[in-house]
Amino acid sequence: MSSFSSSIIQDIEAICETGQALIGYFYFDFRDTNKQHWRNLVPSLLTQLSSRSSPRCDILSRLYSAHDSGARQPSDDLLIKCLKEMLTLPDQRQIYLVIDALDECLNTSGIPSSRERALQFVKDLVDLCLPNLHICVTSRAEIDIRNILEPLTTCRVSLHHQSGQKKDIEDYIRSVIYSDFDPIMRWRKEDKDLVIETLTERADGM
Repeated sequence: MSSFSSSIIQDIEAICETGQALIGYFYFDFRDTNKQHWRNLVPSLLTQLSSRSSPRCDILSRLYSAHDSGARQPSDDLLIKCLKEMLTLPDQRQIYLVIDALDECLNTSGIPSSRERALQFVKDLVDLCLPNLHICVTSRAEIDIRNILEPLTTCRVSLHHQSGQKKDIEDYIRSVIYSDFDPIMRWRKEDKDLVIETLTERADGM
């Protein structure tokens, strides 16, 4: 998970501890096959939202029971319907959903692709127009993602050219280049510094 999303989640969880809010978060990760498909997103959010709310836990329990106590897998539509039911409960608590690294959701197979399904899912939630629902999505600015999300946003922040973002990238590259665990990295100091400078400049904020 990105440091940006981690900071957001930490701040929200402090509010959740007071009982005034609920949070559900999910991060896509190209290194983990279980975190590359949009369908893993919805069950994760369902589980998290129900863990701190008895009425929402009851909704999830009914879905579980209706599918032979988990012996049968509910359809995507039923999972989304269950989530929407949780989101529209009239308890007035603020609900925060954080979806990190959407660009790492698979975009190579299926019609629609997993990423297209994830984008449509976000759009459907925004279209609910719930005043207590707050959605934060982080992603690289890939064109298909921008085309869907930009019309939906009320606030957009670009970190690509922020000095803090550039420093984080440089610090990460430096930690790898100067690692003592990889014999490949036993280069001259001037070579290492050149690699750090070049990769930092060409990272384009990513």
